Amino acid sequence: MALMNGVTPGQYIPSDSWLHKLDPRCKILLTVIAMAAIFIHTSYPAFIVWTALLGFLIRLSKVPALMVLRSARPILILVLFTSALHLFWTPGDVIARIGFLKITSQGVVMALRMALRIFFLVLYAGMLTLTTSPSELSDGLESVMSPFAKIGLPSHEIAMMITIALRFIPTLFEETDRILKAQTSRGADFESGGLIKRAKAYIPVLIPLFVLLFQRADTLAAAMESRCYRGGKGRNRMYRLRWCANDSIAVVTFAIIVAVMSFALRLS
Repeated sequence: MALMNGVTPGQYIPSDSWLHKLDPRCKILLTVIAMAAIFIHTSYPAFIVWTALLGFLIRLSKVPALMVLRSARPILILVLFTSALHLFWTPGDVIARIGFLKITSQGVVMALRMALRIFFLVLYAGMLTLTTSPSELSDGLESVMSPFAKIGLPSHEIAMMITIALRFIPTLFEETDRILKAQTSRGADFESGGLIKRAKAYIPVLIPLFVLLFQRADTLAAAMESRCYRGGKGRNRMYRLRWCANDSIAVVTFAIIVAVMSFALRLS
């Protein structure tokens, strides 16, 4: 489990690529547009376009494609569970039966589309975190949400929580891997037995894991308080965000691709 065989969800991969140099607000906007379009367009031609576009972005980012794909491994169980719900409970023409469960042709189509939709959502969100450092992502989120501060939305606090959560993800996996190895060396068995037995075997892992996470959170809170952290009011930044021509080109190009794809799919 350590570092998910080379990549951790939320991990940042430093590089000098064109995609890395984009303004974080631009990349956040592109990710939001992509997610909205993926929810709207779920036909197979649309998924072909999303695959080609994702491959192009991976090439631009200089991040290994296998590393990007591995970032989606943690949601595999969610994908299987969601697909199973659509596979067995979508009404339509029955093509197979498993006990009291029935598989319909419409269910197969819905399950496949839902699985692809979730995978693409995670992969495009993964491209954002793989090419944007936590500090840049925090500043970008705060800047994007700053207009909502007029209605009482604490944009700085929300951005800070997201950044801390992203930075805690690698710690979570490292601590889990360390505890698993410690319990295995003491004779714990996490592989054999049924689902209930294996779930019970993980109890000695979860308890110390939660204790360690709460200790780290308490240490972080004490460190922030000792440095007189009082939120975003009056806070200055060493590096200010700058929107460049490349950012405008990226947004306009991506918007045109989505618009053309939407128009083409409506005509088909």
